[in-house]
Amino acid sequence: MAADSKTEKGAGFFAKLKERLNRGKTWLASDVLGFLQRPLDEDTIEELETRLLTADVGVDATTWLIGEMRREHRRASAQNAAETLTQTALALLRTVEAPLAIGGHRPFVILVLGVNGTGKTTTVGKLAHRLKAARHSVLLAAADTFRAAAVEQLEEWGRRAAVPVIAQAPGADPAAVVHDALLAARARDVDVVIADTAGRLHTASGLMDELEKIKRVVKRFDASAPHETLLVLDASQGQNALAQALKFHEKLGVTGLAITKLDGSAKGGILLAIARELRVPIRFVGLGEAVDDLEEFRAPEFVRALIGERAA
Repeated sequence: MAADSKTEKGAGFFAKLKERLNRGKTWLASDVLGFLQRPLDEDTIEELETRLLTADVGVDATTWLIGEMRREHRRASAQNAAETLTQTALALLRTVEAPLAIGGHRPFVILVLGVNGTGKTTTVGKLAHRLKAARHSVLLAAADTFRAAAVEQLEEWGRRAAVPVIAQAPGADPAAVVHDALLAARARDVDVVIADTAGRLHTASGLMDELEKIKRVVKRFDASAPHETLLVLDASQGQNALAQALKFHEKLGVTGLAITKLDGSAKGGILLAIARELRVPIRFVGLGEAVDDLEEFRAPEFVRALIGERAA
């Protein structure tokens, strides 16, 4: 039964992703799939390099993919370009396929980071709903005390997910809000605390220092916390999303990623760049605005949706 359930979930993820990724169009599109049925010769490789770069894969990941494809093709020369690309991309994305595991600590503390506009607070709400559905008790900390209506937005998500929210007045110290939430979680025997922090540019050193302060406060509460530092990235920002991730990771030690807005203008290739250059687990992908539109990342289904079923 467990295997069947996992298969069903994978099929559901693929169907939703295929429908919504770039609004139903893979970045290779139907005409490119025809081109990918060709042998992997130098003309095909040159054209593929161009298409990978325009699909937000980036120079480093594209160079690596092409090199790996050449090696795979020499090993199994009967494969066409689509088959070789599929196997190479899948091998890369499997290195960052790691679902978030809740357990071992109580409360399990998740610190959620990201720049403004990535869908960070929405992701917090969806994650709370997902964990509540998995029978975890959840508490939200409204640590974004600067953005107008940020607390109200999180409280609305708390109502939708039926989880409590700890908040203070606008302009309060975000670290103090998180500390209050942790004390409340311990008193109420809550399983998971999710802290929604203020969005900030990765280049704003003062605001990044504030996040470090929050982490210090969390560690004083529990030396092993935060147990997950989850960075939310907007896939439609392409290579800029990778630049953000590298900076956040350097400063704060990101342990997981949630990739949002794959249902919009995103081409999806940025996940390959992230896997190659950042090498941080991709926990979730966001495929829409509904409360259940946050899915665990599944490499095989993502590759099928990204490249096309005929290439899988």
